[in-house]
Amino acid sequence: MAWPPMVSNITTPLLGLVDTAVVGHLGTATYLGAVAIGASIFSFLFWAFGFLRMGSTGLTAQALGQEDYRRVRELLLQSILMGLVIGLILILFRGPILDLALHLMSPSAEVALWAKSYSEIRIYSAPAVLAGYALMGWFFGVQYSKGPLWMLLVINLVNMILDYFAVYGLGMASDGVAWATVMAHYVGVVFALFLAWRKLQTFDGHVPLSALIKWREYVALVRVNRYLFVRTILLLLVMLFFTSQGARQGDAILAANAVLLTFLMIISNALDGFAFSVEALCGEYYGRKDKKNFQKVIRLSTYWALLAALVLMFIFWLFGDHIIHLLTNVESVRAEAKLYLPWLITFPLLGIWSFMLDGVFIGTTSVKQMQNTMIICVVGVFFPVWFMTQGLGNHGLWLSQAALFLARALTLYWCYQGNLRKGVWFKP
Repeated sequence: MAWPPMVSNITTPLLGLVDTAVVGHLGTATYLGAVAIGASIFSFLFWAFGFLRMGSTGLTAQALGQEDYRRVRELLLQSILMGLVIGLILILFRGPILDLALHLMSPSAEVALWAKSYSEIRIYSAPAVLAGYALMGWFFGVQYSKGPLWMLLVINLVNMILDYFAVYGLGMASDGVAWATVMAHYVGVVFALFLAWRKLQTFDGHVPLSALIKWREYVALVRVNRYLFVRTILLLLVMLFFTSQGARQGDAILAANAVLLTFLMIISNALDGFAFSVEALCGEYYGRKDKKNFQKVIRLSTYWALLAALVLMFIFWLFGDHIIHLLTNVESVRAEAKLYLPWLITFPLLGIWSFMLDGVFIGTTSVKQMQNTMIICVVGVFFPVWFMTQGLGNHGLWLSQAALFLARALTLYWCYQGNLRKGVWFKP
């Protein structure tokens, strides 16, 4: 089950990678910095609503394990509707949202001008992006892991073609990259709706459209998602802070961190492929109250995920410099990125444990614990480590990120052992 979500997740940062590569060859760090700022804003803004994917996966997997196919259908429709409504609200309030985000990021005046232009366009992708999150979560929940793969491949293929056409055909810059990404998301979500319709034919029963306006039907989604929302906000606050601190050290550091964060996105999205499989299978066995297979899934997936992490470390060690050269031809950015590349080489091994445990807690919808451990890790580890290592400059930022990975793994593992020992998930 793991390879389709792993491949599909690897394609997710390709949106950022292609955008970075296209503007990274325009001969100036300004456009690259603008895309970095804009991409960080939308990573924060959109993934703040990442609960639409995570909450949908856990609840759908449990409904599947209980053979409640009516609920499986309801969760799809309700999640998509929530995504569309939230997306339209973001567009409605785009002015103050983007002004505040750019103020917090504090880029240079020239970068800020292009970043604002990029962001004012990208915001129109919000309904498609958030509906896509809901669809992906449902696909994973019903164990149709090829659905997200096909959806994201379509998005990335369209994005690549339109990126090249907008920049090199129409002579646009970061604004052309933004329009390409917007159109790619709408094409992708329409294709995903077709895939979901086909998958629904395999389940018995139907759901009347009147269920969409019965607010009590949304209680479980809201209950799960409120904790995931706080947890995701904290995680993305770290990303926003990271980019902002890089911007304060100059455009070259900002652009270099943007290039290296593409590596980090590849790491997290690739290893999350195993986590998504854990979410779906653990959720199903949790719904069935099958402790033996629940633990077997965790054990086997962790072995394979560890192997994948080691492979990624080897690839970054061997080809890291070459990837940096592919992403930008600005020599000052290349030099800075190579200086901090060793941090990225270690991150697959540091991050794998928290990714896998995230999958377990999402599958069992034990999301309050995810929220509480994230609060501890961000407030008690990330910011104190950064504060104590400010003298190290950008190295201090990367050290803080490494410490956050380790803290997440340790706190989640402590909760995992406690839940098994105390019979929280399964009766003794």
